[in-house]
Amino acid sequence: MEIKRSNITKINDVNFNSIKFGEIFTDHMFECNFKNGQWESPIIKPYESLILDPSTHVFHYGQAIFEGMKGYKDKADQLWLFRPEENYNRLEKSCIRMNIPVLPKKYFFDGLNNIMKIEKDWVSNEQGSSLYIRPFIFSSSEMLAASPSLNYKFLIICSPGASYYSKSLSVYIEDKFSRAAPGGAGYAKAAGNYGAAFYPTTLAMAKGFDQVVWTDSTNHQKIEEVGTMSIAFRINDKLVTPLTSDTILDGVSRKTVIQVAKDIGIDVEERDITVQELIKEYDEGSLKEIFGCGTAAVIAKISSFGYKEDKFEIEDVSDSYADKIKESIVNIQQNLADDPHGWRYKVEE
Repeated sequence: MEIKRSNITKINDVNFNSIKFGEIFTDHMFECNFKNGQWESPIIKPYESLILDPSTHVFHYGQAIFEGMKGYKDKADQLWLFRPEENYNRLEKSCIRMNIPVLPKKYFFDGLNNIMKIEKDWVSNEQGSSLYIRPFIFSSSEMLAASPSLNYKFLIICSPGASYYSKSLSVYIEDKFSRAAPGGAGYAKAAGNYGAAFYPTTLAMAKGFDQVVWTDSTNHQKIEEVGTMSIAFRINDKLVTPLTSDTILDGVSRKTVIQVAKDIGIDVEERDITVQELIKEYDEGSLKEIFGCGTAAVIAKISSFGYKEDKFEIEDVSDSYADKIKESIVNIQQNLADDPHGWRYKVEE
């Protein structure tokens, strides 16, 4: 791998106490191109703008996928990643679904290791700090033919961590628009899944909500996800989360929440949950908590939900499952607790 280091750094101009999620980027980026039927040798180089022809395939047909990950530094300044194998496995699934040549696993891990080492000064060892890492692939051929691209570009860029949601959320249960349909690309981390979600989310915000709860495309009764996150419900002393399917992203954070909950003695059910069941449990006083989980937020509490013309407020509980699970996950990520499942990935210096 070729490495070209930047002669300057932006780090001294950054106020790490007031950054917003995904708006500041580090000094370097990883790049690897697919041309002539194969992935070429990768390079790490100074972060820079891309020059793309107006006919670049991705602008017209949306062949693009991405992953979201975080890197950490512990009190001994050792660098860590969290469950990167899961991210690669999902990237591979997304490649196949979007007809993108599968990126070699070695390039993925070499890129992550090297970009983390080069950008180590951007990672604080303060508790709660992280480096957000965005690997992505897009079609880069200059062509307007409505067929798969011939060329692709894989990049990794990094952004110093900031809280994605700084407060608990109010969410609206969507009963018209759909995030994904059976047989579609909902299980892939495809860019178009997110772009198509912005309009319904904007409508929900106009009603005073922060995010949308996505439901099934057939009857809009089965709850699937919330915003860009997996969703979980505490019903009495049980944690319930929807089963994954081809309409639900197989979230790394979702898997982690489920396992950590079991580890600390919480009963977990993966099953369908409908809007009517949710309202029934609320009316009976059994619905104790709702939260979303994803890489950027880890866990985001939900304080209220709306459905049609009604709004339902959820009171805080003293023994919050969301708080317990988040603390356990963050402690593992930052090497402050044992890692019984081998989730931490050590970045070798």
